[in-house]
Amino acid sequence: MATTSKYIPEPRTLAIVGCPFSGGQPRAGVDKGPIDLVRAGLIEQLERLGWNVRFDGHHQFEEFQALNDPPIGILKNPRLVSGVTKELARVIANHVKNGRLPVTLGGDHSLAMGTISGTLSAYPDACVIWIDAHADINTVESTESGNIHGMPVSFLLGIGEKVDVFSWCKPVLKPERLVYIGLRDVDAGEKRILKENKIKAFSMHEVDKYGIGKVVEMALDHVNPNRDRPIHLSFDVDALDPSVAPSTGTPVRGGLTFREGHFICEEICETGCLVAMDLMEVNPSLADLQSVEQTVAVGCSLIRSSLGEALL
Repeated sequence: MATTSKYIPEPRTLAIVGCPFSGGQPRAGVDKGPIDLVRAGLIEQLERLGWNVRFDGHHQFEEFQALNDPPIGILKNPRLVSGVTKELARVIANHVKNGRLPVTLGGDHSLAMGTISGTLSAYPDACVIWIDAHADINTVESTESGNIHGMPVSFLLGIGEKVDVFSWCKPVLKPERLVYIGLRDVDAGEKRILKENKIKAFSMHEVDKYGIGKVVEMALDHVNPNRDRPIHLSFDVDALDPSVAPSTGTPVRGGLTFREGHFICEEICETGCLVAMDLMEVNPSLADLQSVEQTVAVGCSLIRSSLGEALL
């Protein structure tokens, strides 16, 4: 690993946090993603990069699965999602505060409510780089589906109507500390929310216009101008074009290429500021075996690129 970490002490240790969880959205199978990523040899791959890797098995969250969980308004599985993400926040906070870099394998993107809460409890000045086809910033008022995997950012920002079961999730994220790359399927309500809160977002239009190198530079300049602020990277594989990562729940054509996705991870790694990473929404049940293997391999590769693997 050529890049020196500014926050993770030597000998560098990362924690694989497997979260086979699908409660934030309706499609079965996304809970299998973490299991397939680990089976594909991710731990050994990261050890070869020089990391000490800690993996204590997948978090199954059985205690929350049996909850009586009728909708709250339009929100689906609210108590389940709240319980799991609150527990995950505790797990991530423990790793970060003990000098480990947590790599959370999802599962659906509602989990970021927990992972980012955990990171910011230890690094309140951290910034969040969110790589996704979707903004995931719907509020209680704006959501049309009630699927909470489309809402975690609004809870982290503290915008929209409050929901008692999510009272544990504090507004720890400031709009100026958040930047998006790869957006291309954004609800009308979300567009309004992004504008009202002056949140910096680079859609695929900007990637096409400026190239990925300039976009990443502008994104980092916005949230981390001196390259000295801790970074939480939250990467949804549907940011990639479906030709690259087909096995995901909400694929949208016209996404990032293989190299564009990896370039983002490589550049964030080069800052030496990465303190936590999410790799979300790999769903092995939604494609043929070859497409599943391709998507899992890409997921492992993105994580390796974020943690020090270089082309030369």
